[in-house]
Amino acid sequence: MSRTYLITGAASGIGKATATRLTEQGHTVIGADLKDADIVADLATPGGRAQLIQRASELSGGRLDAVIAGAGLAGFEPRAVSVNYFGAVATLEGLRPLLAAGTDPRAVVIASIASVHPHDAAIADAALAGDEEAALAAARAAVDRGEGYAIYGSTKAALARWIRRTAVTADWAGAGIPLNGIAPGTVLTPMTEPMLASPDVRKIVDETVPMPLHGHARPAQIAPLLSWLTSPENELVTGQVVFIDGGADAVLRGDGTW
Repeated sequence: MSRTYLITGAASGIGKATATRLTEQGHTVIGADLKDADIVADLATPGGRAQLIQRASELSGGRLDAVIAGAGLAGFEPRAVSVNYFGAVATLEGLRPLLAAGTDPRAVVIASIASVHPHDAAIADAALAGDEEAALAAARAAVDRGEGYAIYGSTKAALARWIRRTAVTADWAGAGIPLNGIAPGTVLTPMTEPMLASPDVRKIVDETVPMPLHGHARPAQIAPLLSWLTSPENELVTGQVVFIDGGADAVLRGDGTW
């Protein structure tokens, strides 16, 4: 049966690969991104988030079967707070009514292996409190301290915690809508390839995200997991952040999580 999906970050990387896979399977995909998409919107801004919700409602006819929140920034800039956390949460909260009107509705957020790295608690806590200004201020303070590298992981850690808190609520599990996240390791996308082109940066990345199984991933290797999590076959998996990282989490945390 054909389903209607909305994917943010659909113009490149994991979002594009997933949109291609779903389209080839006969599904309808509404893509959102900063350019080259059905919905052009900047999720770093309240106006862009509102534009996404309005256009999604119009283009979908008021119902969606699945949402994949994949838009994100990898840089050491405070703007990543607004896109990675607040943009993703606004996408899912804003589109939840359209999912509730869909058939076998499902939602997935793209988090990251960086969610298990040491992070800035001030950024994550402010994000979870819904205080975007405070989270941005904490991110700017991190940059001033020379710790801008912590911004990305902090947004993804907050996102993972939001998934755990939110998935089991009446609006999601209670409404029959599984909500999950995935945590990729290093994926070769237009966002990461410029960084990996530097041998010094690549060395740091590989030390912080060790991937003993096949090394760096391609977007097309991530798409099947997103496809399954948002399919009707997924009836019981919810509130999970599924690591698809070539073994990085197992190397970094061992069996300590249990």
